[in-house]
Amino acid sequence: MAGRNPGTELELGWISKVYVNRPAVVRHAEQIKKWKTLKGNWQAAWLLKAVTCIDLTTLSGDDTPSNVQRLCFKAKHPIREDLLKALDMHDKGITVGAVCVYPARVTDAVKALKAAGCNIPVASVAAGFPSGQTPLETKLAEIKLAVEYGAREIDIVISRSLVLTGQWEGLYKEIRQCRKACGEAHMKTILATGELGSLANVYKASMIAMMAGSDFIKTSTGKEVENATLPVGVVMMRAIKEYYWQTGNKVGFKPAGGIRTAKEAITWLMLVKEELGVEWLTPELFRLGASSLLGDIEQQIFYHVTGSYPLQHELAMA
Repeated sequence: MAGRNPGTELELGWISKVYVNRPAVVRHAEQIKKWKTLKGNWQAAWLLKAVTCIDLTTLSGDDTPSNVQRLCFKAKHPIREDLLKALDMHDKGITVGAVCVYPARVTDAVKALKAAGCNIPVASVAAGFPSGQTPLETKLAEIKLAVEYGAREIDIVISRSLVLTGQWEGLYKEIRQCRKACGEAHMKTILATGELGSLANVYKASMIAMMAGSDFIKTSTGKEVENATLPVGVVMMRAIKEYYWQTGNKVGFKPAGGIRTAKEAITWLMLVKEELGVEWLTPELFRLGASSLLGDIEQQIFYHVTGSYPLQHELAMA
């Protein structure tokens, strides 16, 4: 990942007069959906870029060491070798950005990736994921355990009630303590934007999270009714840009939840390029939280190379 965001002192003046023009943001998001679709080699290149930014995720109650091991194998070999050779990309070391699991499965993921001989980081959700409705002491203990087990990235979730009741100082202090508990592990802060009530609250929570030292801000847990949406993405990226202008510190962005198709992945990449610039189009500053997205991307690359879509058994690991 990129250098750490040290955070700042709490500056409530940065959010005291925030106003978000929701109709304008929604119109802008609708325009993004109408952008010209990429074809041919351009599409393949953007899809491979998307692959390198995926946090390949399994967050199910029935996760076991065996399916985590399978996920880690896919993380190292996200696209079939012969397809990469056809694109002359077989020697570029293309892997996903990280493997994301529950704390109890971190050790399994670390062992599997070590056995595979790769340095893909393990990310762990923590801090009362997905609801955030646990005592702060429990959240901090869970973070510390995940780091102790070998997680190099921690995806924490905020207490939405602090946002909905305007307790910005309380939110800042909670995230700051989570940041301290992460130690050397990079921290992604999940805002659960679908539960924050307004786009203005999304902007304010984004700024507070970055002030508190978040290395990434993330849209959703993937468990809410409404997950990653383009209007929310626009607002969060504008907050990232403002924070960068104010402090000189770059903070990453991670949309998560409901991103299932190659077309959606490219739309997010193009939005990041439009709002933040090409320097954000790296795994160090942009991630896609997804569990099923990789399968669709590999299908599209298969079609680009062969001219036909794969049969079910031809991409068995997808």
